[in-house]
Amino acid sequence: MFRRREPVPFAFIAEAEKFRSNVTPPPRERASRGQLLGRVLVGLTVAAGFAGSLLFGLPALSPEQATHHVQQSEAADHR
Repeated sequence: MFRRREPVPFAFIAEAEKFRSNVTPPPRERASRGQLLGRVLVGLTVAAGFAGSLLFGLPALSPEQATHHVQQSEAADHR
């Protein structure tokens, strides 16, 4: 195997980072009323989904009150 003797020119990479274009991009189009309304509705739907899952999920995460009852044995009932 032979080694490459000439240096590898990496200067073009450094120059590419400094390059700035003098061409300005066109201005962004403003969203129409329908697009804005759609975005608002999607946002409200997602927020309502989070709120609903929290509302219905919290009772499932809380400890049940029925498990705190002390069970009595049948022998204690027949005295």
